[in-house]
Amino acid sequence: MRNSSWDDLIALIDGKKLGYQPVGFIIDSPWIPGWYGISKIDYYSSDELWLKSNLKAANSFPDVWFMPGFWSEYGMCTEPSAFGSRMIFTGDALPHAERILADISDAERLPQPNVRTDGLLPFIINRLRINENAILDADHQVRFAVARGPFNIASFLMGTTEFMIALALDPDGSHRLLRKITGFICDWLAWQKECFPSIDGVLILDDLIGFVGDAEFNEFVLPYFRKIFSSPGVKVKFLHNDADGIITARNLKEMGVNLFNFSFKHSMGEIRDLSGPGVVLLGNIPPRDVLAAGTPAQVEAAVKKAFAETGNYDRIIWSAGGGMPPDVQDSNINAFIRSVRDES
Repeated sequence: MRNSSWDDLIALIDGKKLGYQPVGFIIDSPWIPGWYGISKIDYYSSDELWLKSNLKAANSFPDVWFMPGFWSEYGMCTEPSAFGSRMIFTGDALPHAERILADISDAERLPQPNVRTDGLLPFIINRLRINENAILDADHQVRFAVARGPFNIASFLMGTTEFMIALALDPDGSHRLLRKITGFICDWLAWQKECFPSIDGVLILDDLIGFVGDAEFNEFVLPYFRKIFSSPGVKVKFLHNDADGIITARNLKEMGVNLFNFSFKHSMGEIRDLSGPGVVLLGNIPPRDVLAAGTPAQVEAAVKKAFAETGNYDRIIWSAGGGMPPDVQDSNINAFIRSVRDES
């Protein structure tokens, strides 16, 4: 993130008023390569193109907070690769990782990854090391350690349906798998922070936690996310879940979360009431159907609707209800920025 944006984010976390309504977006490989005009495989394989495309995004929209900022990633392959998943890269499609667990009982044989050496993780770190001076020269720093959450990683390793069934039919086996994955996530976040001392935030992305009820959330989500968010000792504790977020919003404080990106299907006022006043909210117009597929006028209408859904604009970063999707054009981003200014 740009240093001034990071300073303002910390102020927002601390409850200070900024004097303006910030705009921010989560950006990564679903959007950046196409917007920049390169293939996804070029984006993943070229340190130079990765840097240039991220710099162009930051410079094209200097008032937008792009989070986590200069995200070194390989789509959904990053974390599963450390466990030994076969990674499939097909030109301009998003990559995916093949399942390696036929049953929850197979979790016992999974190795505990070495985050310094295994899978794509060394490439993640080295890309940032190679480009760190250029990032610093552009008035940015590496601010976030990033990982997918334990439910998401479990679903990559064994399949979403199979994992959700295992939660119901084999809770002990599910806990064994989640403990192993959570230990890996804590190690991975700590290693990122050790490599880049400028890191003072974590971003955890996990949509699958929105698919369970209260009892399952209390048993399988809370203890692991509490450990993850408390492990690296950082200021900003950022959770992305753009599936059903009602139960998640009620438990953010107990999870240790202070920044939450949630689904556009929930109103800003509803999530504020559930999460309490101490959490910074990031959202929440429809990302695909409006920000990507809509007209500038539709973007403006969606922003106006979001503002009308709450009477308190404190601790809000105006954004999409999810990450930046493919095919979002400059005209719609500019319409979003303009609309937030008009509503402020």
